Amino acid sequence: MSDPDRQDHLSKAEIGKDSIQAAAEAAATTVGEVATIITTAVKDVASAIGGFATEVFEIRDSARRAADEHLDD
Repeated sequence: MSDPDRQDHLSKAEIGKDSIQAAAEAAATTVGEVATIITTAVKDVASAIGGFATEVFEIRDSARRAADEHLDD
């Protein structure tokens, strides 16, 4: 028969494996969170630049219409 106290103890290898597993899981979670932050930031920047480009096109068209109306007068 084996000693019941002996069964409750983890070996150094098991403890090491569990530590590495926990560290890998924490790293994966952190990488995922950072990737989400970066993806959201890139999307927000692209949206802001797109909005700016739309404004520039609208300003250009307004200026063109104003110039055309001025020539008609």
